[in-house]
Amino acid sequence: MSLVLDSAAQDLLFREARTANTFSDEPVTEEQVQAIYDLVKYGPTAFNQTPLRITLVRSPEARERLVKHMAEGNQAKTAAAPLVAILSADNEFHEELPQLLPHFPQAKDAFFSERQVREQSALVNAALQAAYFILGIRAAGLAAGPMTGLDFQGLQKEFLDADHTPLMVINIGKPGEDAWFPRSPRLEFDQVVTTV
Repeated sequence: MSLVLDSAAQDLLFREARTANTFSDEPVTEEQVQAIYDLVKYGPTAFNQTPLRITLVRSPEARERLVKHMAEGNQAKTAAAPLVAILSADNEFHEELPQLLPHFPQAKDAFFSERQVREQSALVNAALQAAYFILGIRAAGLAAGPMTGLDFQGLQKEFLDADHTPLMVINIGKPGEDAWFPRSPRLEFDQVVTTV
């Protein structure tokens, strides 16, 4: 059975896309990042919440501060990537719900008055948005190198505040030489899908 999305787009977004480990020197522009966000902001989330926050690390000083929080195996590629984004979950996302959910503005207080509930919801929905962001990077013809090998507490203290939970760091750019490790195996349909 064929998909509606043509095979070239399927390859770009999924089959041929992989985590990049090296990047060219070509810069990633603000316009490219804006176009990526303008595409992926439409991805579905619960209550139309948008807890994902993206911190672009562009200055050499900020990059140096970031690299020291990365795991040893991630430091060199993070230092060399044209652009690095810190993705975090805003645990105070509920303040925007009256704007984002105008037909049900009371959801802010009815469902998200407790911090623990907000943190769980922010984590799940920001992770969804992070996945959309990676697909958006690929749709822009760029490569993404998402990483969770880092000191999360150190990163939070260095770049965020207590209301923002770091999720991952993503290196972004055009792939460089030997950018890809060999494709790792994936589970087959029958190993994942159960019908009840």
